[in-house]
Amino acid sequence: MGFDRGSISFRLFYLSSSLGPSVVERFAEHAAPPIESLSTEPIQGWVTGRHLLDTRLTEESCVMGGYLHANLMRAERKIPEALLRAHCRLEEEIQMRARQTENLPRAARTEIRDELMAQLRSKMPPTLTGIPVAIDFRNDRVFAGALSDAQIERFAPAFRQATGIMPVELNSETAALKRKQVNMRDIHPESFSPDPLVAPDENVHLGMDFLTWLWWRWETEGGTFHREKGGAAYGMMLEGPLTFFREGKGAHETLLRKGSPLDSREAGIALLSGKRLKRTKFVLAQGDALWSVTLDADFAFRGVRLPKGEQIDASGRFQERMLHIETLVETVLSFYDRFLEQRASAGEWKKVIASMRAWVAKRAGV
Repeated sequence: MGFDRGSISFRLFYLSSSLGPSVVERFAEHAAPPIESLSTEPIQGWVTGRHLLDTRLTEESCVMGGYLHANLMRAERKIPEALLRAHCRLEEEIQMRARQTENLPRAARTEIRDELMAQLRSKMPPTLTGIPVAIDFRNDRVFAGALSDAQIERFAPAFRQATGIMPVELNSETAALKRKQVNMRDIHPESFSPDPLVAPDENVHLGMDFLTWLWWRWETEGGTFHREKGGAAYGMMLEGPLTFFREGKGAHETLLRKGSPLDSREAGIALLSGKRLKRTKFVLAQGDALWSVTLDADFAFRGVRLPKGEQIDASGRFQERMLHIETLVETVLSFYDRFLEQRASAGEWKKVIASMRAWVAKRAGV
């Protein structure tokens, strides 16, 4: 799904300089080639946010309010693995009978597979995939549905080719440096476990520290807050499933998903063993409006669900959804700012650690 409908998953990227609506012309210069030109090799290029075959990139079709909405489309001919295996097996049986043998050398099987892939690929229908992109002109940033490393490696160079600017991925490290001038190299590892035998991880991961801190903050300070002084009251909470992680010996990752993971003793035991929260569901509410997202420690926003909109026309709906997305993102980042302020203050962080260890001990029943 794109940013104009349904749930959406994305990462946030910062831009080193501003882009104006005239950038649409540069995207148009790198528009996707006609689908009819697809042969055996994949093709890639930019299309509008409307659908993956709309290559008419203009201000009218792409720019709505302070945003540009587009897709990085990729078309390729894929052979279903089950179909390829069946054809390979059929050809292998033919060759085994011809050679009067019950086994073929690996080199022969590889050759059969390569030849069949070349033959079958040209007969396959095109498979289209897209990475939705929304450029926020006001804040010089990009929302992109590029979650995996492979998708980021596709998106970032293509964006730079079109705009001349390499987008900088927002993660726990880059956000700390950009927003609060906190360098991860200046942060010492810390364990939230009250068990003195549990040593801190050698590697600092601000994202997992943040999610664990956010859980502690919600349970100890409550879920009501104001995003700005004198502004409307918001509510927040965390929900399962919960994913915990710790480098080292034994089980590195623990997933709690059934029942009430947040209230379970298993969650307390995971924290007691030195694991930190790697992924959780974050819920935000304001009046009748409700947001939800599965938030990763590396700041990937997955399965974002937004409040029901009131706008009827396509442009109005898109802008309304983007404002809802910004509300969610800014709320998460405002909590991250507060976490960084405490994490960078030796005196304040010492108090936080003491409180968090007592919280972990209570949860684990020790």
